[in-house]
Amino acid sequence: MVMDETLFRISERVKNFAVIYLVNIDEVPDFNQMYELDHDSNEPYNIMFFWRNKHMMVDYGTGDNNKLNFPIDDEQEVIDIIETIYRGATKGKGLVVSPRDYSTRRRA
Repeated sequence: MVMDETLFRISERVKNFAVIYLVNIDEVPDFNQMYELDHDSNEPYNIMFFWRNKHMMVDYGTGDNNKLNFPIDDEQEVIDIIETIYRGATKGKGLVVSPRDYSTRRRA
């Protein structure tokens, strides 16, 4: 719910360079195996980024570059990530580095 609310609040501010879609993986199962999307995992959601039908990867420092699967409640942080992806994508990059390192944030 935290990410849903954050994405909803920023959607108007990022509309000039990003569109946010909610996809039910049961109704659209095409990417489930390819991107390791699964209901049985410990990830309640996965946020993925695409640019002109190409999957964009982001290095968050967590080891999973395919998707964002941890909550970020700071709206500006999410906007910064989306903007970084947009800038990298327009330069032809398939992998960008997140403006913040999240490797220490998720330690138990």
